Amino acid sequence: MLKIVAGLAIALGLAACDAVNTLTEGSAHARAVESDLEKATGIKPRVGFNWNNGRLTAVTVQYPSLIESQPLGELAKTVRASVSNEFKQTPDNIVLAFSLSK
Repeated sequence: MLKIVAGLAIALGLAACDAVNTLTEGSAHARAVESDLEKATGIKPRVGFNWNNGRLTAVTVQYPSLIESQPLGELAKTVRASVSNEFKQTPDNIVLAFSLSK
């Protein structure tokens, strides 16, 4: 019984380390994307991400307002390049969003 409990505790500990590692590394990558895009556009976005089984499935880049300094197509290319470069892999989906305030 003691061996089972010890084995379970070790397995849970290893699983938790991977989750914590993914979260901390992902957060560092997201901050790097935010900084990179702020330099490119002059406005700092919020970047969120979703990992599934070690694969980057989605990254969301949300700006607090419309970016009028460059066309949407150019902005999309800039976002895609920054996300792929900083996260070291290309996600399945990149969501580019803008908040339209009153």
